[in-house]
Amino acid sequence: MLTSQKHLFSLEDGITYLNGAYMSPQLKSTEEIGIANLKRKSRPYSITPEDFFTQRLVLKKRFAELIAAPNYQNIAIIPSVSYGTATVANNVQLQAGDEIILVEEEFPSNVYTWSRLAENYGAHVKIVEPPRDFKDRGRIWNEAILNAITSKTSLVAMAHVHWADGTKFDLRAIREKTRAVGALLIIDGTQSIGALPFTVAELQPDALICGGYKWLMGPYSLGVAYYSDVFNDGRPLEDNWMNKLHSEDFTQLTQYHDEFQPHAGRYSVGESSNFVLVPMLINAMEQLIQWQPKQIQAYCQSISEHAVEQLREIGCFIEDNNYRGQHLFGVYLPKEREMQKIKQRLQEHHIFVSYRGKAIRVSPNVYNQKEDFDRFISCF
Repeated sequence: MLTSQKHLFSLEDGITYLNGAYMSPQLKSTEEIGIANLKRKSRPYSITPEDFFTQRLVLKKRFAELIAAPNYQNIAIIPSVSYGTATVANNVQLQAGDEIILVEEEFPSNVYTWSRLAENYGAHVKIVEPPRDFKDRGRIWNEAILNAITSKTSLVAMAHVHWADGTKFDLRAIREKTRAVGALLIIDGTQSIGALPFTVAELQPDALICGGYKWLMGPYSLGVAYYSDVFNDGRPLEDNWMNKLHSEDFTQLTQYHDEFQPHAGRYSVGESSNFVLVPMLINAMEQLIQWQPKQIQAYCQSISEHAVEQLREIGCFIEDNNYRGQHLFGVYLPKEREMQKIKQRLQEHHIFVSYRGKAIRVSPNVYNQKEDFDRFISCF
């Protein structure tokens, strides 16, 4: 049973940080690795040609382990989610009249990418809205997504949990429906991977794209992506030297090759060896593998369930447990309660959350304790 891991972080006393969906705090060990590797650049002679490849390989293997991907070669190193989705869009061809399905109030980077793709081909973006009534909201929203997938659907792009309020989507059922109509399923795992169980073997997405600075607890400006074998022969966004075959041999770099590294090896961003950020993300990911996302979900539920019950008793809406992440949920206030007053109280008590749409977004992790939720609920 996982217990509080606050001692592994540098969060200050007097701060209640329930905002991991905004940006995770950094493990002390990850910080130390970052500092040590930052100093290496002062001694460039200590960085060998092999160093350009060794840590990249470790990162790919660790991410493959975390998501239970059979082959680490399906992993690419990316600088951002927008880079990862642009890679997919660069390798998708649509027909006029095809449909791309998104959910309402999706994160902007996803909307912009797929809107442009649709515009380029004369296709359409179909937005699936949640019910306006909170009753059975998660179930009805999931049913609406399944009903929206038809023979016109070419691509479904969505997250495992909604970034604004944690509504959980039934990816297994959605995958079955997309496969039945021949549509791609592209998952943004930024708000779930690392805290919510996910296995490629079970869900079989065509692509899974993750920013590294939220639930993967890594540094900003580095992420990872899984691209299925559907994209093995695709076109990368750039032709950087490391993604070409035999790039490991520095003595033969001017023997130019048209062939790429196998599988997703062609899709990693240039300078993906990043000698500071890559070791940091490896360290964070190894800790997550040790903790296990299943245990993180159980821990987050154990420290928040009493507060959730209390909020529901005073009329707040929080999605049913079966249709939300335990690590991320939205609190929708009843009409008689003023958001601005509660927001002010939270600020006065140094309680950090986010505000997305009409929801107060609460996102705990293993550095939180039940006492954090006691302080949070006192502001209502």
